[in-house]
Amino acid sequence: MNPCVVSLALATVLAADVPGEPVGPVGPAAGVAGSSAAPSLLASGRAPVNGIEMYYEVHGRPDGVPLVLLHGGGSTIEVTFGRILPLFAASRRVIAVEEQGHGRTSDRDAPVTFETSADDVAALLRFLAVDQADVLGFSNGASVALQLAVRHPRLVRKLVFASSLTRRDGARPEFWAWIAQAEFGNMPQPLKDAFLRVNPDARQLRTMHDKDAARMRAFTDVPDSLVASVRAPTLIVIGDRDIVTPEHALALARLIPGARLLILPGGHGDYLGEIVAAPEATRRPELTAGLIEEFLDAP
Repeated sequence: MNPCVVSLALATVLAADVPGEPVGPVGPAAGVAGSSAAPSLLASGRAPVNGIEMYYEVHGRPDGVPLVLLHGGGSTIEVTFGRILPLFAASRRVIAVEEQGHGRTSDRDAPVTFETSADDVAALLRFLAVDQADVLGFSNGASVALQLAVRHPRLVRKLVFASSLTRRDGARPEFWAWIAQAEFGNMPQPLKDAFLRVNPDARQLRTMHDKDAARMRAFTDVPDSLVASVRAPTLIVIGDRDIVTPEHALALARLIPGARLLILPGGHGDYLGEIVAAPEATRRPELTAGLIEEFLDAP
């Protein structure tokens, strides 16, 4: 596997603002090379949820079913979604968040897990008075989105599960070899820079990396029965050169009732315009956004 893709795979597993009040006009394209212009920012803030202050942004149209974006591990909103968020926001309301200890969200004295992060997202949606939303998660964010659909099914209308896995054998062997020897020194520099751009606390950056790496070293298979319990219409998305194998993606599409499968040309995240996988802007996010929106808008 390309070393850059493996490094990105690691990363994806890997100011005193008043809670709930606006924190300023920080859009998803801020400071990201090659990003599209930031869409209209309707609101942003930090919500008090489960002992942390969770950063969120609301973009686009104020009406309609919102689309929640959950970034990859080691990332920020800008890193994963800086190029594709404006495309979604042109026609719908978009809520982008940052996970425990990532970017502008505070940490808690506990490991970061997919389950607790799903509970944090559920609490945030209730804080924002959102009864139901579509959810797009990428990599670790997809694992969080899956847990959200399992643990809080009434909150999820449709689920987009992008470039993630539910079984260890669903990833290429090179990925787990990289995880076994992961350390802060080989975390991709663009991810470090993006974190420090929105949060200058270098200690929190290191803690975030270490917790994300520990989460993936301890990864255990999600029981098939739990995956099969998802009732939200689901779209499985991967790149044809992703860390997730096509065979695993197909198995997930067969396991989740009525799920659809979308395999796009590319690696781990370049179809979204993720800044480590795709340092230069391409038209792939436009194609991806169109296909995902067709799924979300279908009856």
